Amino acid sequence: MPFHIVSLQYGLLSTRGIIKIQTLSYLIFRSFLSITAWLPLSVLNLMGEAWGYLLYHLPNRSRSTTDKNLRTCFPEKTESEITQLTKCSLVNTARTALEMGKTWLPPMEKSLSMVAECRGKELIIEAQNSGRGIILLAPHLGNWEIFGFYVCHGLDSTWLYQRPNLPALDRLITRTRSRSGIKMVPANHSGVSKVLKSLKQGKIVGVLPDQVPPEGGGTFAPFYTEQALTMTLVSKLLQKTDAKVFCGFAKRLSKNKGYQIIVEAADKQIYSENIDESVAALNRTVENSVNKAVEQYQWEYKRFRKRPDGKKFY
Repeated sequence: MPFHIVSLQYGLLSTRGIIKIQTLSYLIFRSFLSITAWLPLSVLNLMGEAWGYLLYHLPNRSRSTTDKNLRTCFPEKTESEITQLTKCSLVNTARTALEMGKTWLPPMEKSLSMVAECRGKELIIEAQNSGRGIILLAPHLGNWEIFGFYVCHGLDSTWLYQRPNLPALDRLITRTRSRSGIKMVPANHSGVSKVLKSLKQGKIVGVLPDQVPPEGGGTFAPFYTEQALTMTLVSKLLQKTDAKVFCGFAKRLSKNKGYQIIVEAADKQIYSENIDESVAALNRTVENSVNKAVEQYQWEYKRFRKRPDGKKFY
């Protein structure tokens, strides 16, 4: 049989195999969401504590990255404090994953009922009533899914996101988030054009500000004690609009009491026309939120994987 035909057949078999694996992975994930969706928060919290315990005591990337990030960002903390923070962070990471089904699948009213109190949403309403666009920063802190749902419920908002490679998962994400009126647009040129248009129309745009941006989309700025490659998108949007910037998160409350929504105005320097000053203020804004619940931040994310000197950090 000619080589090119063999190669074609092998390619088709490989593609079919990948599709089967992706489909199976999605079905497992969807089943996980369905099971956890009907469990009470008290049970999910206990499961998260057990999962976090395993993450801490078994060798894994999440533990090593969390430990490295905490030691870097909080050099003043003692060994015992870092150890305790690492344990708590891994528990909260597990709880965030377990809470996803309860956030995504039930009727929106039931999901929103998990919010026990809200502080600062009136700032967003006030800014919107003035006709200004709003950039809402949602760092990976607490339960960021319930934060977006609660704050944007009933409001016209557009959020940038990284589109997953699995179409079924992409459909699930867009469908679940649209229940709260959120429009999802991919983080590409087309998506940026849409959010710019939304801001000029006085609407809300949601951004996850603490992810490493793609090449050409960021500059280095301090994040705690370390230089981190940080997105310039927010700063550039502000140069083209008169938008107001807020940052917030859903803090996980103790004793299974649900969440507290916290929204605050961004650091004033974020409006600087100097990109470096604006980006540094973006990171300070994120820090301000993180400091309110350090143990609930996603410290297992490799925030410093890109370095000014090109050296390996993790």
